Amino acid sequence: MALRVTPKASRNAVTGVADEADGGRAIKVSVTAAPEGGKANAAVIKLLAKEWKVAKSYLAITAGETGRRKTVEIAADADRVQPQLATWLAKITGVPNV
Repeated sequence: MALRVTPKASRNAVTGVADEADGGRAIKVSVTAAPEGGKANAAVIKLLAKEWKVAKSYLAITAGETGRRKTVEIAADADRVQPQLATWLAKITGVPNV
């Protein structure tokens, strides 16, 4: 899943979806942690684990560790997680059945 992360924000939150320059879309995530020593990445994982109702150990940043654009991989049972994510994405985007 593609993310656009804003570190040192006023609160930890998923703030919507952004159109990317390459024509893709990314989930906008804000975290209060500074982008030092992996603190912001850890905050992103913690926030998404809570939002998606999965263990933090199921999530990994697979691209963009040092940048604002990141890719997160979910290593959980797809049959269990997919319906949760579909509902969550519909809520975030305002578009049913995303």
